[in-house]
Amino acid sequence: MNYLGIDYGRKRIGLSFGDNDLRIAVPITPIIVRSDADTLIQLQLVINQRKVNEIIIGYPYNLDGSVSDTAREVDRFISLLEARFSLPVHRIDEQLTSYQASSSNDIFLKKSQKSLKKRIEKRRSATLDSQSAALILQDFLDNFGCF
Repeated sequence: MNYLGIDYGRKRIGLSFGDNDLRIAVPITPIIVRSDADTLIQLQLVINQRKVNEIIIGYPYNLDGSVSDTAREVDRFISLLEARFSLPVHRIDEQLTSYQASSSNDIFLKKSQKSLKKRIEKRRSATLDSQSAALILQDFLDNFGCF
């Protein structure tokens, strides 16, 4: 069983990949959002290339457990995914995944020179999205994935 992890965003969609054999989620290249149609085409390529069987998407609950406004956007996106790919889509609570991904990169940034900081920041944003997707997928693999 192959899984695609998704961290949905308005500008970028972080992606990760994992399978039942290794049970490790790895970040892969994020998608730059231009339009729904373009995003679905890019996802189709990833799904076909990696032979994805199920999609795992981060779901943005509020800290009190209620559904956030952003969750409505994610619900709309999930509807697009289900209609286009006919694959199971699982929602995983994504609370604090961006923070966790950011914290792991802070050590690297502190060691970087200031002149490189702007270039690193640009790359860091895209990398964080896919690292967040990997944390979401790893949570699923650890707690809900098939054995």
